[in-house]
Amino acid sequence: MTEPILSRNASLERSDFAAIAAWVRPGARVLDLGCGDGGLLRYLKETRNAHGYGVDISDDNILACVRNRVNVLQSDLETGLSSFESDSFDCVILSQTLQAMRNTERIVAEILRVGREGIVSFPNFGYWRHRLQVFAGRMPVSETLSYQWYDTPNVHLCTIKDFEAFCREHGARILERRVLSGGRGVEWLPNLLGELAVFRFDRG
Repeated sequence: MTEPILSRNASLERSDFAAIAAWVRPGARVLDLGCGDGGLLRYLKETRNAHGYGVDISDDNILACVRNRVNVLQSDLETGLSSFESDSFDCVILSQTLQAMRNTERIVAEILRVGREGIVSFPNFGYWRHRLQVFAGRMPVSETLSYQWYDTPNVHLCTIKDFEAFCREHGARILERRVLSGGRGVEWLPNLLGELAVFRFDRG
């Protein structure tokens, strides 16, 4: 039996996965964009009986998805989701990939076209440890921002407040928000104390 492939941030992803799964109804049809090794889809299938597809561009990730027994399509998210019809999924997920997208407006619009709801998670650039590193004159490196400035795939880092303003300006209605630090929920001063943000939204 092939073992599931774990990523280097497995503990963080488990907290991310649990927060996302809480918003996915049992039996939902799900599209996971930038699905990586397919771990989230596998988790949703096991915990919520959800089914659907992952999309990724990496050859290695496509192979990992096959090994994890999840359906996957190889495609570049930057070109859009034209192969999917409108409202073809109950939920479209972009987990810890938003900050790596060059055309944020386009991908969020496509999420809301293809899915009835969207869920995104991203590292919060406003997290206090990140602020301290910037204050000290360095670009932040942490568990959620694990790359150096010169090799990072992240092109559009944002704070929780930035994403909330983005949704207001682009007609996306935020339904729920969960902010995490060390896998635990953060209620007080989330934009300062939260390491990872998870949002559920629709077209309003």
